[in-house]
Parts: sequence; structure tokens; C-alpha cells
Amino acid sequence: MEISLKERDNKGFAMAREGTKRAWMMTYSIAGENHIIIDHTEVDPEFKGKNIGKQLLYKIVEMAREKNIKITPLCPFANALFKKLDDIKDVLKS
Repeated sequence: MEISLKERDNKGFAMAREGTKRAWMMTYSIAGENHIIIDHTEVDPEFKGKNIGKQLLYKIVEMAREKNIKITPLCPFANALFKKLDDIKDVLKS
């Protein structure tokens, strides 16, 4: 599984691919120089239950830490993970 992170203009996304098939995608909006909003997560049903969404979130969190960015998780999936995982709460926008 290959996970990549890309940004264009004021949008960004983390995507997981297996070969040429897109498995998961988590999108975010750039809300300012030090703030992003995770707004959507989608999954191919074939890849549900494989912890790939969590890996995508960790990829975005890693990028946020490197750039000193805070995250607002509006997406219900990302929000649920932030509530459950204590090791990523340092990047939450208060």
C-alpha cells in the first residue's frame, strides 16, 4: 500500500493506493498558514477494516507536526480518531 500526500492551491489530500487502485482518500482544506481542516474521508468498500484510514490520518498529522500546523477534524471519521487516539492530540486546533 502506497500512501502519498499532495497539495494544490488551498486543498490537500492523503491517498492510499494499491497498484493503480485508489483505496482511501482523506481531504483537507488549507484554512490559513498554520491551520488545516480535514473535511472528508472516502474508502473503497474492498479496503474497509484494514486500518488504512488511520494511516492516512497519521500521514497528515506527521506533515502538520513538521510544518507546525494545527488541525480541525470536521470529517466524522477523522474526528472520531482524534477522540480515540491520545498520541495525535498535540496537533488539534483548540
